Amino acid sequence: MKGLILCAGKGSRLYPFTRSYPKSLLPVANAPLLHACIDKLVEQQITEIGIVIHPSQETLIRASLEYVKRWNADFTYIFQYEPKGIANAVLLAQSFIGNHSFIMLLGDNLISISLSELRERAEAEGNHATLLLGEVDTPQDYGIAEVKDNRIVRLEEKPQAPKSNQAVLGAYVFTPTLFEAARKIKASARGEYEITDAIQWLIERGYQVSYAVADKPNIDVGTVPRWLEANRVTLQARRTSDIHPSVVLENCTLIEPVSIAEGTILKDCTIGPYVSIGASSFVENCHLENCVVMGQVHLKQLLQPLENTVIGHGSVLLGVR
Repeated sequence: MKGLILCAGKGSRLYPFTRSYPKSLLPVANAPLLHACIDKLVEQQITEIGIVIHPSQETLIRASLEYVKRWNADFTYIFQYEPKGIANAVLLAQSFIGNHSFIMLLGDNLISISLSELRERAEAEGNHATLLLGEVDTPQDYGIAEVKDNRIVRLEEKPQAPKSNQAVLGAYVFTPTLFEAARKIKASARGEYEITDAIQWLIERGYQVSYAVADKPNIDVGTVPRWLEANRVTLQARRTSDIHPSVVLENCTLIEPVSIAEGTILKDCTIGPYVSIGASSFVENCHLENCVVMGQVHLKQLLQPLENTVIGHGSVLLGVR
């Protein structure tokens, strides 16, 4: 079995943060989303991983993986030049996948659970597609599944009148049958080849499509509130703080859980809970709560507590007292 991670999206809802960074490299608890996806695949002993990217992302994504030593995996980069949808990205990866089954992950999703049940159901039941589902509060924002007798009987992409709140959560197991489906479908009204349409094509032709249900939060990190939620969920799961040994703390109060990266200096601060601070930052006389602070940020003497906020890479915020 092979792995495929889709990372080519622009992430326009996360501008300005994604003008400089691919969405899949945005940090959650100081680790890029893409790294968490790779961890999930490597846990399944998958060592051949394709990563679909836009050519403009190649340098940053390659650099982010180059020095990570914990994976015994080979990466193949596959270019998607135009935003034509997930099913189009799958077709572009066909030569990499070949005749293998594969686990596909969306690179901007935080998957909090093991993929073992998803894979085991796919292999034990002989499914052509097996999807990770979970309940969501805003089904209009997701691909939604209708389920009957442990099978998915219908999928709809971002429906205006959803028939359930069971959303597809960005993790799939497919056989190569999906390539035929992806070739047969037409572009949607938004000009993209939707993976939900390709899976629906399989369903309508009698191919077995099933699912596993997530019992922990799995978050599409497509907006700032969801990014903050993903950071909070990840830190909460760790239960303790993650502070690099090089961090300097002077007269600070830390309220767990927090993550503070290499080379950061904190003076006269209250930090936490649910705060991540990126590498080589300087924070003085500030109170931060439920925040993502990217690397090389300078914060000093902020007049009010900073809450529910993302601070972009290299930002400078100086208060006046």
